[in-house]
Amino acid sequence: MQVEALAQLAGIVCLQMEGAEPGSVFFFAGVEKVKWKKPVVPGDVLVMEVEIVKWKAKFGIAKAKGIGYVDGEVAVEVGEMTFALAK
Repeated sequence: MQVEALAQLAGIVCLQMEGAEPGSVFFFAGVEKVKWKKPVVPGDVLVMEVEIVKWKAKFGIAKAKGIGYVDGEVAVEVGEMTFALAK
């Protein structure tokens, strides 16, 4: 669920990229280098950050990385997420 949440946040950020038209749809295509550092339990607040590290508008491919924190401590790290823009 943590990886899915980070992927959805990255998808929203991808929709803001140059070349992504309003109403575009991004598909979550893959994930690599996931590290769970700390359990996240009901009641915790997961604060997430994502960074788009590559964006190839011509092909509609994006790569991102993300990190999630609980109480200021790293709970999950995703080294690479891949997204594809539906054209």
